[in-house]
Amino acid sequence: MPVLEELPDPAPLADERELLLAWLDHLRTSLLRKVEDLDEERARWRPDGKLIPLLGIVHHLTHVEWRWTEGTMLGGGTSRSEAEFSPGPELTVADVVAAYRERARTTERVVRSLPITALARDDSGRDLRWVLIHLVEETARHAGHADATRELLDGVTGH
Repeated sequence: MPVLEELPDPAPLADERELLLAWLDHLRTSLLRKVEDLDEERARWRPDGKLIPLLGIVHHLTHVEWRWTEGTMLGGGTSRSEAEFSPGPELTVADVVAAYRERARTTERVVRSLPITALARDDSGRDLRWVLIHLVEETARHAGHADATRELLDGVTGH
């Protein structure tokens, strides 16, 4: 079975914000390694019509980061659609990967522009620390999902 080269864990960092951002970036990198080398058909493959296709995972996580940073933290309007899990043919692998990378840069700018204890603007009592931990958790869940989907697709394992 093909195995991806080991992706080293982030280095320990004393700054909480930078440590959480490093883990989020680590998970994004692991996820993108599962989809970047796929053609359009394989990126949309689903085992027996179940799970979310790899392309859908990346597309969804792009929207997740937008909702939590610009929506929850900055108070912008957001929306959620089941369509984000199944991008149409107008969105290519390259488009979805580029959008995710751009969203990552925007997320990092927003996170670095606020105090780690900044409260979300949705009156939930959540702060930026909570949002960052949630983004790590959500990305980790979907990265694991991507691991399983990719292994079922063509046997590639590793992160």
